[in-house]
Amino acid sequence: MHETERHRVILAAVQSRPVATVTELVDITGTSEATIRRDIAALHVRGELRRVRGGAEAVNPPEQGGLMGRPFSVNETINMAQKRAIARVAAEMCKDGEPIIINGGTTTYQMVHHLTARRLSVFTNSFAIAEFLLHNSRNSVVIPGGTVYREQNVILSPFGGVVASHFFARKMFIGCQGIGRHGLMETDPMIVQSELGLIGQADELIVLADSSKFSGRSSLILCGLDRIAAVITDSGIRDEDRQMLETAGVQLIVAETSARADRQSTVA
Repeated sequence: MHETERHRVILAAVQSRPVATVTELVDITGTSEATIRRDIAALHVRGELRRVRGGAEAVNPPEQGGLMGRPFSVNETINMAQKRAIARVAAEMCKDGEPIIINGGTTTYQMVHHLTARRLSVFTNSFAIAEFLLHNSRNSVVIPGGTVYREQNVILSPFGGVVASHFFARKMFIGCQGIGRHGLMETDPMIVQSELGLIGQADELIVLADSSKFSGRSSLILCGLDRIAAVITDSGIRDEDRQMLETAGVQLIVAETSARADRQSTVA
């Protein structure tokens, strides 16, 4: 991640909570502690945040808190070829007339370009996904009530969702902050709370995660590997991560990003 992107992520993070710790910023930027401390020092000197012991805080905290994690606009510039290939494969798994859930995220967002000619019932907590499908398709679109978090382009409610609790889906497509032997990881308690409710409303949980996500880490576990039906990733996945999924009984689908990307290979 370039310095400008890191600074944007750090500034978004300090707006999301009283203090963004160095450890949290290391997790969401994927950089070293030394780099984060230098970034905090530079932003402090420029008056864009306030350096405090163990982290940083906002100079002018907003009335509405934000979410931990990289902004949507930053994430959508990272590993885009892989994300597009993964999303294409995910969209091919959808059948007309089927109710599905598409969780907010930059990889799941790429699915919308392949759903314009479909006739699906789509529940999504992504403002961006809902808006695209409403303007560019005849899919039925259902969204939850709640607050729109602009940086991540998602709609979340701290009180749960009545609509979500009554929407049944054959498949739920979801991204993540990281994936490891403990399961799916996320960055913010509000996101975890919202996604846990949605996961319970779907038969199959399908994870869209480019291979870099297998190195991603967070302190918040969303669900174990035993809840996941399939993971769609790219050919950069490491052998040890393949073995981890196989041992857990998770189907691995590798999306090709080459010129012949219309095909994918599946490993049981």
